[in-house]
Amino acid sequence: MRSVAAYLMATIGGNASPTKDDVRAILGAVGADIDEDKLGYLFDQVAGKDLAEILAAGSEMLAFGAAPATAAATAGGAAAAGEKEEEEEKVEEKEKEGEDDIVFSLFEDE
Repeated sequence: MRSVAAYLMATIGGNASPTKDDVRAILGAVGADIDEDKLGYLFDQVAGKDLAEILAAGSEMLAFGAAPATAAATAGGAAAAGEKEEEEEKVEEKEKEGEDDIVFSLFEDE
């Protein structure tokens, strides 16, 4: 993630085509460790692509989610969703009850 963030920072900073050295310089400036394998993988993935194209592809992935992960979450999460809603309702009720128990004011002198 550090390499991705540094790549995006370089691009947003006006460098339309950052190099590995640009990313290394950004990470080095903040004392972050550089994983050369991840840096190489990043540049393999972004080679020949425009930042807008990369962001659009990423947005699509976020909007639809990964198919296997979504299927697993849907299958296992349906039963848990009902339980979670009940827990949230209980928490909200306790919070509402607790609001009536406030007996001080920040603006009163004691």
